[in-house]
Amino acid sequence: MSRVAIVTGASRGIGRATAIRLAHDFGAVAIVARGAELLTETANAVRTAGAEPLVIARDLREPEANDTVVRFTLERFGRIDALACIAGAVPQLDLFALTDEQWDDGLALKFHSARRLTIAAWEALKVSRGSVAITSGTSAYAPKASLAAVGTINAAILALAKTFADRGIKDGVQVNTILPGSVMTDRRRSMLQGYADMHGLELDAATEQFAAEAGIARYGQPEDIANVIAFLFTHGSQWVTGSALRVDGGETKML
Repeated sequence: MSRVAIVTGASRGIGRATAIRLAHDFGAVAIVARGAELLTETANAVRTAGAEPLVIARDLREPEANDTVVRFTLERFGRIDALACIAGAVPQLDLFALTDEQWDDGLALKFHSARRLTIAAWEALKVSRGSVAITSGTSAYAPKASLAAVGTINAAILALAKTFADRGIKDGVQVNTILPGSVMTDRRRSMLQGYADMHGLELDAATEQFAAEAGIARYGQPEDIANVIAFLFTHGSQWVTGSALRVDGGETKML
């Protein structure tokens, strides 16, 4: 069997784009998300791109689901070479508006699922001398009270990934974090449409205004992030580990 990748959050957005992009480089891609119907669409695209898909419809907030993902992948393909942890929509609420349940839900889906799944896949990744990429976000460096959980959880993921990378030096597993900036996903498009409706603007005008305020030439596309993850899973990136790569079109103005 040629190389095998696992991609979480693969039903839409960055996760879907990553699964399709990796299908050009890997022989098989296990795609994971809660929505089976949308996963089927991703599976068809993965197959068209040249890889064998494995659809695993599981809620990664459930601890046992992460072991299931690894077990199903190994039973089907016999190895794991790369893991892209992309699942995790965090509540976009003010610091004082967030409930304990919302904090717990955001942590469970984005932070704990990445932690559990990486641990579950670790022994297989040691055998293949594989690679892990975990998505965080530029808000890890610029937290806002209005997006309290987003910035806090993204910052925690940075530390988590560097901790895994430290273990990976000994075990031969490469681990990095990707920090997307303003990417045009369904969620962002919905937010922009709400803004446009509120201010009586066309969607294109609202999009341009937000991009200008962020100091970028355009919003990113999911494929912009997928291409960087694909690079991290190539032999040419083997000496890149423990890094946090900002992929934001220059939005984050810092060293």
